[in-house]
Amino acid sequence: MTNPERYEIYFADLNPTIGSEINKIRPVVIISEDEMNTNLETVVICPLTSRLHPKWRTRLQIDCAGKQAEVAVDQIRAISKKRLRQKIDRLSGPQGSQLRRIITEMYGE
Repeated sequence: MTNPERYEIYFADLNPTIGSEINKIRPVVIISEDEMNTNLETVVICPLTSRLHPKWRTRLQIDCAGKQAEVAVDQIRAISKKRLRQKIDRLSGPQGSQLRRIITEMYGE
């Protein structure tokens, strides 16, 4: 597999999980910077979910491969690149900007 790039969306196997972590094989968006993606064996991701919560400030609604989804910024985590399957989509430039804004609001300035 080539190195995943920031804002690409892949299917990833998130099992096993503990408690209320998002699980199963599902789309995830890569949020780590490309230099990290090249040099580390892990990537930082936000999982996507089809359960929409329009009023949640921790979620970004997008279309992914023709389906409505939300980027679950409240479920951010690092995973091994070995969990990644096929690439299925990519965030647009404006969506990437919105995602960075939500991450900054949630986790720091």
